Amino acid sequence: MKRFNSKNDLKNFLDDMYIKYNKKLFIEKDPIQIPHKFSLKEDIEISAFLTSIISWGNRKMIINNANKMMTIMGNSPYDFIINANGKQIERISFVHRTFNSYDLRFFIYSLKNIYLNHGGLERVFLLEENEDKMFESISRFRNIFFSIEFPKRTLKHISNPLKKSSCKRINMFLRWMVRDCNVDLGLWKNIPTSKLSCPLDTHSLRMSQKLRLVKRKTNDLLTLNELDKSLRSFDPEDPVKYDFSLFGLGVEKDF
Repeated sequence: MKRFNSKNDLKNFLDDMYIKYNKKLFIEKDPIQIPHKFSLKEDIEISAFLTSIISWGNRKMIINNANKMMTIMGNSPYDFIINANGKQIERISFVHRTFNSYDLRFFIYSLKNIYLNHGGLERVFLLEENEDKMFESISRFRNIFFSIEFPKRTLKHISNPLKKSSCKRINMFLRWMVRDCNVDLGLWKNIPTSKLSCPLDTHSLRMSQKLRLVKRKTNDLLTLNELDKSLRSFDPEDPVKYDFSLFGLGVEKDF
């Protein structure tokens, strides 16, 4: 195992890995390629949100199924969400692991409610004064998302930070929307990158443990707070850039 003589050595290593992995080539193998296909703001954020929600498991399968969702919506997700009638929505047939037709139908109804009655996806994620991280915002979003009648089975698809979830998929969506780099979209300008948290998955958690960025082994909010503290000490303005370093090292087994 590679050893680091100082915290600064580790920071320099992670900075080098960020440069290595944060390249446009990353997009070709990653689900973020889906929102990159669109130009309308609402299409980008809706396609990114839906893609992030099914982002667990094999990346190739995630990409294939995300493309299927876009096809279902005529490759115009915002127009479909706003204008599709009940019959069109109820005809939807879709499955990605435990996310199925019932879930997708509800997501469409809920997103329509958000755009028509709450100012859109960006607005419902905005921070309030003195909030240091996104978790209160995620909780408010979740409350709005389930403010219309919903199937109980769908609750599990939007993680709840109040139940100590690390909210990996929502944090990944927020990284995509807020950061502006070779890979991330940088679409939302009213949320500072300094407030973001790492999308903690199997790869990034394993690498965080190996690099002694965290001591805990459980993927939960407490571990994520521990990782946030470590990454913010390296770059307080853009700590989540190191997600590329940790994920890349984990997936490519370069470490």
